[in-house]
Amino acid sequence: METLGLLLMVVGGIGSLVTFIIILIAAFKDNIWWGLGSLFCGIPWLIFCIMNFAEVKKPFLINIGCGILYFIGASMTVSSAMGGMP
Repeated sequence: METLGLLLMVVGGIGSLVTFIIILIAAFKDNIWWGLGSLFCGIPWLIFCIMNFAEVKKPFLINIGCGILYFIGASMTVSSAMGGMP
């Protein structure tokens, strides 16, 4: 189970990173201040995604899904390492 958890963590982490970069590019295309704010702080990134949901709907939802996938993988890895799962 540790291997499956690590695999889910890697896939979720790479997916989150790629979709974050896609949304970051859209933020820089809109305005340099949106891009810089999104790059250095998470709140402007989230506000940009909410305000421009029609434009970044697909990468934003994929980012949330990949984050959930990463969390499930991390939980499986930790639980298996502690002996909680067979």
